[in-house]
Amino acid sequence: MTDQANSADSGTGSAIRVLLADDEEMIRHGVRLILRHADGIEVVAEAADGAGAVRLAAEHRPDVVLLDIRMPVLDGLAAVEPLVALAPAPQVVMLTTFGDEENVLRALRAGATGFLLKDEGPQALISAVRAAAAGDAVLSPGVTGTVVRRMLSGGAGAVPAALDGRVAGLTDREREVLVMLGKGLSNQKIGGRLGIGVGTVKSHVRSILGKTGCGSRVQAALLAHQAGLMG
Repeated sequence: MTDQANSADSGTGSAIRVLLADDEEMIRHGVRLILRHADGIEVVAEAADGAGAVRLAAEHRPDVVLLDIRMPVLDGLAAVEPLVALAPAPQVVMLTTFGDEENVLRALRAGATGFLLKDEGPQALISAVRAAAAGDAVLSPGVTGTVVRRMLSGGAGAVPAALDGRVAGLTDREREVLVMLGKGLSNQKIGGRLGIGVGTVKSHVRSILGKTGCGSRVQAALLAHQAGLMG
């Protein structure tokens, strides 16, 4: 099946706009049905490969891209970087049956917002789309363990100068937010703990990403651990 735009593209503009990329038509159909019945979410376009996903994302400007890993022409992992380089950049969530460590880390390092396994169920999918649109990280429980183990695998010791330099320019408040990102807290929970609004949290997160060169809040969380900020 060729790439396509959906009629939902002409919606009110207030819904979360989703682009779905998977080479299996049955998978796309199932995900589309799940999201169609979720309030405030619309699938605006579908792609059968990574190249089509990048092209349609540039055309339709989705808020969230659900991206399979193994696809023809351009696989999902290779499509992440050109997707997050778009302006404005969508939040990219890898939607796949493959949760091995190499794929997880490659996707997150490339700038993906998160990683959701296809067997998580309808409500997990809907929650993941909403969380990604809100700027929160999305990781399946099994994937979270993989990421945390890798983050902590270096053990204790001196903080590399390069990592220390990446956080040196942060304000005290930004460091506080970065530590909370390292703990996996959502924007709402960060705001509650610091007594600030979610919009202010998002501004701090954007500033942190810009100053540290991180492509996503997941990368920022990794940096918080690697730079020795977690205590």
